[in-house]
Amino acid sequence: MKKTEMALEGKPKPKPKPLLWLATPQRLIAIDMSKLKINHYEDASKLKINHHESRDFEIHSLPVFKMLNLVENDFPFGMRFFIRDSKLYMVGGEKPRRGASPKLYPHLKSVGHDESFGDRGLSPYVYVLDLTGLDSSTDLDLLKHHTSMLAAKPTPIVEEIEGKIYVLSGTPSQSDRLLPTPTFEVYDPLIEQWKPLDQPLFYRECWSDCQKFEVIDHSVVGTTIYVLTFNLMDHFYHYYSYNVNDGYWKLLGESEDKLPVPYHFTPMFTGKFVPGYKDIYIFFQGDFPYAALIPSNDRCPTRYQALNEVDGALYHRQVASYSGLVVQLGEHEMCIMKPGSVQPKEENPYPCRIILYMATFKVEKLLNSSSSAQDHGLKLLRTADAYDVSQTSSHHDNDVQDIQAPFLSITCLSKGFYYLDEWGPEASYICSAFFHQLDLDLRKIIGSAR
Repeated sequence: MKKTEMALEGKPKPKPKPLLWLATPQRLIAIDMSKLKINHYEDASKLKINHHESRDFEIHSLPVFKMLNLVENDFPFGMRFFIRDSKLYMVGGEKPRRGASPKLYPHLKSVGHDESFGDRGLSPYVYVLDLTGLDSSTDLDLLKHHTSMLAAKPTPIVEEIEGKIYVLSGTPSQSDRLLPTPTFEVYDPLIEQWKPLDQPLFYRECWSDCQKFEVIDHSVVGTTIYVLTFNLMDHFYHYYSYNVNDGYWKLLGESEDKLPVPYHFTPMFTGKFVPGYKDIYIFFQGDFPYAALIPSNDRCPTRYQALNEVDGALYHRQVASYSGLVVQLGEHEMCIMKPGSVQPKEENPYPCRIILYMATFKVEKLLNSSSSAQDHGLKLLRTADAYDVSQTSSHHDNDVQDIQAPFLSITCLSKGFYYLDEWGPEASYICSAFFHQLDLDLRKIIGSAR
């Protein structure tokens, strides 16, 4: 037996460090979740954003474990990532012009591109971060992967479906250039090869102007990708779908009621299933987090429950909020995040502050968590077709009634408001997020991605 092994024998094994990784257009941040706690707030109007305001609402800094400024370290702006085994892969993005002020990076249209990089400033490259050897003294070292995409992709959509990685080009910052083709491709990690896929319908129609269509959002249901676009010429929204088994795109129409899935699975609704429960879905509807109990058959309605236990009163008029995010943490455990900004009072000379509301919680089913429509305490959608879940895709924020019979027990593990000073001048937009546990003994990664 080696001396190091003998020294470790008999000592308790260190607990894994729970880390939540966030990717913004400019930065990669790891948050030490073991330092999060439950903070209690009564009035969001008393947000303390500097020393000149009330102390009744204290906001702390995020407990950052690691942070990498991607652009300052010569990486593209707006990359997205996927996770494979114990490695993080970042793809696509746009390279700002050298010498431009970091404050202008979010406005690449005026900054311009580094034309010598990739395809006229658009990145086809893949960068890899090995998470297994990470500790408090280790730098985040992104290395260029030996494979690149077949074409550059600005602000890409990245999703893993049945073990393969699908990457779709987003909208570039400048409209005076065509998107490199293919605009849609798939990566097979087993053979480490990229393959071009069917050109999306919305990109086929705009060869002369790549910003005729703007990709707004997307969602994935099973093996189907749903994409919402906005036509800048006729000012209409359009929904499209792509099934990875069929291999071709479909135009679904201009309204979400044309989609063959419940409304909370459509683009613009961020959500995830709870690990360990195949029928419990956590999502944001507008500014508020909800849980959905998905029925096993179409004769029963989908049931909904507001997550009041972890709703942090962020969504008051004092806070301008951005889109929320839901992350799986582990067996029956979830995390919700909602970035936003606090506007100072008129007499306050300080600029607005970017904040993040974050809550972690454990989900447990109650005994009455049945999909039966006979329970008169159900929370139903106000629709004549409420008993057919396949027809419940066309609803708005006010379409859900108040809760009468909860089907879940929610145990709050942590919640609070945090400053995002580490993010610098960019808006608090979260591109991607994932959770993993860093084994401090073996340096192995256990986790899941958004």
